Amino acid sequence: MRLVLLGPPGAGKGTQAFKLSQILAIPQLSTGDMLRTAVAAETAIGRQAAEIMERGDLVPDPLVLEMIAERVAQPDAEKGFILDGFPRTVAQAESLDEILDGHNLSCVLELKVDERQLLDRILGRAAQARANGEAVRADDNEKALSARLRAYADQTRPLTQYYEARGLLRTVDASLPVDRVTAELVEAIQ
Repeated sequence: MRLVLLGPPGAGKGTQAFKLSQILAIPQLSTGDMLRTAVAAETAIGRQAAEIMERGDLVPDPLVLEMIAERVAQPDAEKGFILDGFPRTVAQAESLDEILDGHNLSCVLELKVDERQLLDRILGRAAQARANGEAVRADDNEKALSARLRAYADQTRPLTQYYEARGLLRTVDASLPVDRVTAELVEAIQ
């Protein structure tokens, strides 16, 4: 089963991808985690990405796509995978189709949450980090979230249309309790 999990910042993609990974016994593939792992392991991709990330730039699509191509070819992804938050644009989706080379996606799961609830979640995450003595993410504030949501809407609207036209898009209300969202996602992929 090859899945893509989409949703705005704070929608619960990481949480739900982890839960689905456990239920379906397939790996959760987060491009951010993969980049950090590649940098730490000092792989060829990791060394290139480190230089780019140190400058504060976004890692370009060709490098991210190369990393994804290598990762989905690993034995643990043979039965499927969950891409967490990737692709983010139609161009990335088209490149992903090429990488999969006929091994089409099973479905694309979109998590929908009201913006006010997203803000509450992000601010709650920041408050919890502070209470635990942990670093608060620089983008866990109302101004940054607003910018991230605008960017997400601009990029994702065409992406959801792309997947909807292919009959792959399934939308789930992610404002429900976590376990209920998980159950809805499992139902959506069957």
